[in-house]
Amino acid sequence: MQVILGTKIGMTQIIGDDGVVTPVTILQAGPATVTQIKTVETDGYNAVQVGYGQGKNLSKSVTGHVKKAGENINPKVLKEFRVEEIPEGLKVGDVITVEAFKLGDKVEVTGTSKGKGFAGTVKRHNFNESRNTHGFKGNIRRVGSIGSMYPQKVFKGKKMPGRMGHDKVTVKNLVVAYIDAANNLIGLKGAVPGPKKGIVSVEGKE
Repeated sequence: MQVILGTKIGMTQIIGDDGVVTPVTILQAGPATVTQIKTVETDGYNAVQVGYGQGKNLSKSVTGHVKKAGENINPKVLKEFRVEEIPEGLKVGDVITVEAFKLGDKVEVTGTSKGKGFAGTVKRHNFNESRNTHGFKGNIRRVGSIGSMYPQKVFKGKKMPGRMGHDKVTVKNLVVAYIDAANNLIGLKGAVPGPKKGIVSVEGKE
């Protein structure tokens, strides 16, 4: 099953046998433990829940939930992956490692993008600045008009200043370019959302 959770380490380069330099993002991926299996019969859909990392001060409900996967399982993160069919032979307590992937596989990576704080429309929505010549006075980065006299309200979804970043982002069609099973490392060609030490999920796509 090609799903795993990991921690973003950073970017580097690898040089192939043909001398081509490939930019890759290195992830400390897994090992991840299967903590729950959901089926159509019991839950209405098929899914596999995995846990990753070592958490602290887990609640009693979480501790009891993951107890079936093993006595010393204290996951920092729990994530559910929906699947068409449950892989044959997969059971609670199984461990998923980077060996589930192979070089050349295409994957989707989901993470939380970097938070930028409060931002104006020029930075947040790529607005143009106002002109600063011919007698124009004031802030050239102001928003300007945000509506008409009728219906005397601001419509929902209007592009305005506000919090920027710290959103759930999924990057598709990244290629597995490096695997180090001994150290639980996987390298993906291209950029992965989020800061260093951020938690990301990797899901293989056929």
